[in-house]
Amino acid sequence: MTTSELTLPQDRVPAPAARAPRRRVMGAGKQMHAGPLTYVVLVVFALVSLAPLVWTAIAASRTNTRLAQTPPPLWFGGNLFKNLQTAWDQAGMGTAMFNSTVVAGTITIGTVLFSTLAGFAFAKLKFRFSSTLLLLTIGTMMIPPQLAVVPLYLWMADLHWSNHLQTVILPTLVSAFGTFFMRQYLVQALPTELIEAARVDGASSLRVVWHVVFPAARPAMAVLGLLTFVMAWNDFLWPIIALNQQNPTVQVALNSLGTGYIPDQSVIMAGALLGTLPLLIAFLLFGKQIVGGIMQGAVKG
Repeated sequence: MTTSELTLPQDRVPAPAARAPRRRVMGAGKQMHAGPLTYVVLVVFALVSLAPLVWTAIAASRTNTRLAQTPPPLWFGGNLFKNLQTAWDQAGMGTAMFNSTVVAGTITIGTVLFSTLAGFAFAKLKFRFSSTLLLLTIGTMMIPPQLAVVPLYLWMADLHWSNHLQTVILPTLVSAFGTFFMRQYLVQALPTELIEAARVDGASSLRVVWHVVFPAARPAMAVLGLLTFVMAWNDFLWPIIALNQQNPTVQVALNSLGTGYIPDQSVIMAGALLGTLPLLIAFLLFGKQIVGGIMQGAVKG
């Protein structure tokens, strides 16, 4: 049989398979680049966010007379250091800075520690009435803090703690928001199997918390710590009631700059700038670690 006899008829020859269209697939690890519009939007948002701080610095560098004129100044003057020194001396900012550091630091450590422990208990431990207690904890967030001022002050007066820093520290060592925040995070970030494995290995409750819970909760603890520190540093309502000008926090000390027949707005702005600088320094020092912790917790499977 010849080769020509083995040739299939033209109508019975199978058609070649159609080629699938090529798709451009981005390789793993390649970085996506933002477009020009993204950078424009980010720059606009950055400028809007920085505008109040820049205006505070401009006003702090001018005189009260110049701030009262129209149009207001749009660039820095030459009285910045003079106004900063005046605000420092008039408000007693040295004592106020130290007190605010002690108060905000203690509240931050206590809130992060107790909220993490309580959040772990609500997230992973089984005990009676856990759901009811969690609802009660969340319910306390609905109560305006102004309603607790009078009974809280009477309680502190009975303890003879008026005008002492523990009056400001003690009521805010535990946060309902922090407990709920840590509970929601640990429900997803901390596998129950990991706790059970630690129990099988003979780890005590303290070792489970120290070696399992805290490492898993570190990103959320960093975020909660930053939010708590900023809130405690900027708190005004309770410190102005519980403390006096002889033992003030920064916000209480700044309140003394606004007294007088004609308040000096430039000195007030200089004091506000002094009170803001520690927060900016804290964010510059620890902001990278906090953002890195957030991203680390975001990519965990």
